[in-house]
Amino acid sequence: MQSKQKILITGASGFLGYHLIQSALKMGLDVTAGVRTSSNIKHLQSFPVKYTYPHFENINSLESELYEQQYEYIIHAAGITKAKKEDDYYKVNARYTHNIAQAAAKMRSLKKIVFISSLAAVGPLVNMNEVITERTTPQPVTDYGKSKLLAEQQLMTMDIPWVIVRPTAIYGPREKDIFILLRMIRNGLEPYIGKIPQLLSFIHVEDVADTTVNALFSSHEKNIYHLADGNSYNRYELAAITKSVLKNRTIQLHLPVGFVRSLASILEKTYNVFNKVPALNKDKIQELTAPNWNCSIHKAAQELGFKPSYVLQEGLTQTLQWYRKNKWL
Repeated sequence: MQSKQKILITGASGFLGYHLIQSALKMGLDVTAGVRTSSNIKHLQSFPVKYTYPHFENINSLESELYEQQYEYIIHAAGITKAKKEDDYYKVNARYTHNIAQAAAKMRSLKKIVFISSLAAVGPLVNMNEVITERTTPQPVTDYGKSKLLAEQQLMTMDIPWVIVRPTAIYGPREKDIFILLRMIRNGLEPYIGKIPQLLSFIHVEDVADTTVNALFSSHEKNIYHLADGNSYNRYELAAITKSVLKNRTIQLHLPVGFVRSLASILEKTYNVFNKVPALNKDKIQELTAPNWNCSIHKAAQELGFKPSYVLQEGLTQTLQWYRKNKWL
């Protein structure tokens, strides 16, 4: 009987990590979940996986782990989307990515590493008639996006078979940040920052997970791919779908950008007392107020066979039903 191919998934306890494990198991892989010692892994207990606790700051430790386990594939999804200090983004998102790639470079067993980056690494466009592609010159507007771009640049220097995926805003069951907005809409409030027109893009988490795992087996390597559902949405469509599914009405609020920045500053100071970072922070506002996040998925469709299973109407309906069933709403 042929043994299963081994894969390490870092950041496995997170929102995307859960779905990556699900997709990898569906593909018949022998999964090891890389998590922190402090991670809550109760939601992973039903999965037939092993656990490891990578020391991302210690390259020697990473080399020993990878050499001992002889993984054939790595999906590096570990990272942070919120941080108290700018340096934290660069340490976790860039340096840790560099370290695991450097350790992986010494593995003979490695067939491919896929790095989960973000469309934030490219940044938004100002012109509403343009579309973000893999050829767009990166101009990230946040420290998060800049740290992801640095991680990409460092990975590209490595002599290993790598692929980078840049998903746009990810939603789906277990997601917690967009969920905050969905909960506000459920409670009758529909807030917006400023009044400028916006084009947004979204992707369901299952599409990200399935495509990432499929990319492991693609003949293409040393390439970057954008992931979205193939559509662009105006700033009101997410709320419109949510209200339609939940059958409720809202009070629509357009909050001045200056007011929201001040609110974010207050939230950051308040959360800092508890050693936490709020979902609404000064860095995130740069992304939330950007005009154009519309991106092309042509390259992923052509080379990875990427065909999204969900557009926003279907995916958000499924997600809201999950939130209701699991008593999040």
